[in-house]
Amino acid sequence: MDGAERYEIGELARRTGVPVKTIRFWSDRGIVPPTDRGPSGHRRWAPDAVARVDLVRTLRELGVDLATVRRVLAREVTLPEVAAAHADALAAQIRVLRARRAVLTVIARRRSGPAEAELLHRLAGLAARERRRLVDAFLDEAFTGLTGQGFPGIRRSLTPELPDDADDQQVEAWVELAELTLDPGFRAGLRRLAELHAADRAGVEGVRRDAVAVVREEVTPALAAGVDPVSPRADPVLARAAARYAALCGRPDDAALRGRLLDRLTAAHDPRRERYENLLAVVNGWPPVESLAPVLDWAIRALRIRPAG
Repeated sequence: MDGAERYEIGELARRTGVPVKTIRFWSDRGIVPPTDRGPSGHRRWAPDAVARVDLVRTLRELGVDLATVRRVLAREVTLPEVAAAHADALAAQIRVLRARRAVLTVIARRRSGPAEAELLHRLAGLAARERRRLVDAFLDEAFTGLTGQGFPGIRRSLTPELPDDADDQQVEAWVELAELTLDPGFRAGLRRLAELHAADRAGVEGVRRDAVAVVREEVTPALAAGVDPVSPRADPVLARAAARYAALCGRPDDAALRGRLLDRLTAAHDPRRERYENLLAVVNGWPPVESLAPVLDWAIRALRIRPAG
């Protein structure tokens, strides 16, 4: 005996807040070995065991297994190395949990059946490479074979990039967006919209505004002013929009051109397209997308009663 201060297991438990049973378990496995034993044979620890028990408790609460704790205490591996490895592992677990939560949230909101639930679960679990492959197949179907200076930029603007540290909202948006890319009707509609866009630019050099952007610029003030699309007040608004569209695609403002513009706006007026853009903004962390539905509704109604220029 060296006369130094010693703590029996009850005192060590009191000083650390760790139950006696737990300290005994750690001691039996050599994690917190006793310094010596008292006259009665009871285990005793030197005061520095308090810090050791605190460290073990902290590592265990952080999810570090006992084998790794032993290696840290034996200085076989540094604490920062263990912390980094476990932080990475936790990040992976968090991504999995967020994906599961997103799927459950969507299933609950939609009251999905078994088939849709299975699809959503599969989409949520895709790795980054699989997500890229899914999106590329969707965009290839929409744009392959179409030429023009603007199409690479359009494709990029429609590409989701789910970040590694995505939050719950982004993961949930990705699940819905991924499901939407598999919708045959939506895929066909986007392809038609792209073909109409290409046709508008056939023989026209340079990148120009598209029909929807032109119409929005002319119609938005009319909407704000409360102009009814079937009233005479709408005539000059539509005339300006049609004239700008005619200039955009190098054609005269006549019945054929207005029919073409009507087709173009009708194709754009797909709720699934707007939903895709809204989800895309969430996934990519972009600002919310302004709805074009009121503009398109107004312009389509105005065009249907004014088929000729």
